[in-house]
Order: sequence, then structure tokens, then C-alpha cells
Amino acid sequence: MNRIIQFILFITVFLGLYLMLNSYAVLRLGGLLGIKRSVLYVILAVVTIAIPATMMIERRFQNLFTRGLYTIATYWMGVLLFLFISLMVYEIVSRFYEVPYAGFIILGIVAVLSVYATINAFTITVNEVVVPVEGLENEVTIAQMSDIHVGTIRNSGFLKNLAEKTNEIDPDIVMITGDLVDGSAPLYKSMFDPFNKLRAPVYFVTGNHETYEGVDKVYELFNDTKIQPLKNEVVSWDGIQVVGVDFSEDRAHLGNVLSGLKINKSKPAVLMYHPPISMDAAKKAGIDLQLSGHTHNGQIFPFNFFVWLVFNHVHGLYDMDGMWLHVSPGTGTWGPYMRLGSRNEITLIRLVKK
Repeated sequence: MNRIIQFILFITVFLGLYLMLNSYAVLRLGGLLGIKRSVLYVILAVVTIAIPATMMIERRFQNLFTRGLYTIATYWMGVLLFLFISLMVYEIVSRFYEVPYAGFIILGIVAVLSVYATINAFTITVNEVVVPVEGLENEVTIAQMSDIHVGTIRNSGFLKNLAEKTNEIDPDIVMITGDLVDGSAPLYKSMFDPFNKLRAPVYFVTGNHETYEGVDKVYELFNDTKIQPLKNEVVSWDGIQVVGVDFSEDRAHLGNVLSGLKINKSKPAVLMYHPPISMDAAKKAGIDLQLSGHTHNGQIFPFNFFVWLVFNHVHGLYDMDGMWLHVSPGTGTWGPYMRLGSRNEITLIRLVKK
């Protein structure tokens, strides 16, 4: 019951904020363009209810048409962000200078940003980082993926591209640090078949979106695939300890789980944990490298600034004074098929002798 109440509260708050944002953007831009208020109210109602409505429809009746509706609805979220920021800039500029054809200029700017962000979301980059580790016998290469978000927009075709690109860089091991699934559409086992083409072993831990979908249901989908979930456990692999901890909203969760695991502090240990938090607990447990994701590096500028307010470590490699943390910017996208100021990334991490 508590979870249901939390969900209802979340939806209520989200729709309230979303309505306020849409109201300002639609009515303000519509006023600059000279569109009738009656028409703007219809547009406002449609764009506000589009997200929850298309999510429910897509979950129940998945087909090409519903997929298109959901894609358009989520795409508007990205457009709305660009529109809101552009209007904010206009409000400031217009106090000192009367901007002719302001509405059309704003539309043009938003269109350019939206097209660029969409094109950018189709690309997958490979970023290589080097991490020195004490006690390492041989150099190990890890391909980290995170926040792929397989669902309505990202599908098996995207996973096929990921598998091909990963095989090209030829890592020793693949680690997926949560949010492999999105929770936006029904899933089926064959979606993950492309990952069976990966030459390296594949380890996985849950993220918040797996909890939305249902963790046991997600685990069942991985049967007969190369994806091996780590459920609050540690396994040995080629001289290193691979530690996987399930996602939890409880900030004490990681420390509690690690304290109950048998981690040999004299041997290299790599931790997979979705949110980039609780590094002190990881360091205390003898972890050499923590791999996390969750932040998407903000995904769409200027949302990056809001993410920085929540997390101290948002993207890249951090030296935690005796332990390393790497935060993936995400390999896929959530919501709008857009990236601005960030990239989809597979991170090739080279563990070398310290």
C-alpha cells in the first residue's frame, strides 16, 4: 500500500509541475505567435496528458502506432525543455531590447537544438580510461555499459549495435551497471539475444528501472542469455573480485550488503552499483573501483545543473583517495530520444598494475 501511495504522490507532483511548465511555454509562445487562446488551451491539454496516456496505452497495446505516439510524447519533453530555456532568455533580453518576430526566432532555435540533440542521441562513443590497481596480476579490460533503457524507443536493434561495437573493442569482461530495461513497454526474452553475440562474459546489477519493471521478471528474461545477474554477491574472475549489489533507495543499503560479503582486501575488487553514492562504505569494504551510472550526465543541457545539485559525482573517473569511482554518462537515453551536452558511451576501462 505504501508503494501505491508513493506512486500516486509521484504522479500527482509530476503532473502538477509538468502542467505548470507546459502552461507557461505553450501560452507564452502562443501569445508571441498570435495564436488564439482557445486553440492554445487544447494544445496545452494534449501535451500535458500525452505522457501518462501514451505510457498506459503502450503498456497495454504495444504496436507500431502506440510506439509512435509514445515516442512523440517523450520527444515533446525534450522540446519543452529547450522551449522553456529559450523563453527565459527572451524574457531577460526583452527587458532591454524589443525582439522582432520573437516567437518565430524562438521556434527556430528550439528546432535546431532538437534536431542536433536527436542526431547526437543516435551515436555511441567509446571512451577509454586507465585505472591503476594494487595486487593486479594481469591487465584487465572492462567494457562498462549503463542506463541502456531497452523498451519502447531502445530495442533489440540498438542492442545489436552495442554488441557489435563492444566486440570491436574486444574487452575481457562486460559490466552493465543497471537500468538495462526502461519499464516503458512490455519486454520479451528475444530482445536480449544480441548480447549472446558478445565474446566476453557479461555481468549485470539492477538499477531503479528494473525495480519499476519488477526485478524477478527482469531476471527471468535473462534466462538462456549470457547476462549473469549479480544479486548482492561476489564472484572471482581472472584474478579480480567482481562485486554486484542490487539497487536500493536506502542510502545505507550498500554498506549493509558489503559488510556481509566475504571480500578479500588483498585482492583487486571491482564493485557494480547503480547510483554513484556510498563510496566511503565501498572503500571501507576493500573495493578498488566502483562502477556506477544513473546520472546520464544530465542527458540534455541544461538539466546537467539539476543533476549536479543531487549528486557530487556525475560523470567520469574520480580518485576517491585510495579508491576509484567511475560514473558512466549512460549508454542509452531515458524519455526523449535526445542528448545535448552529453553522449551515449561505452567505457573501456583498463585496469593496470599500480
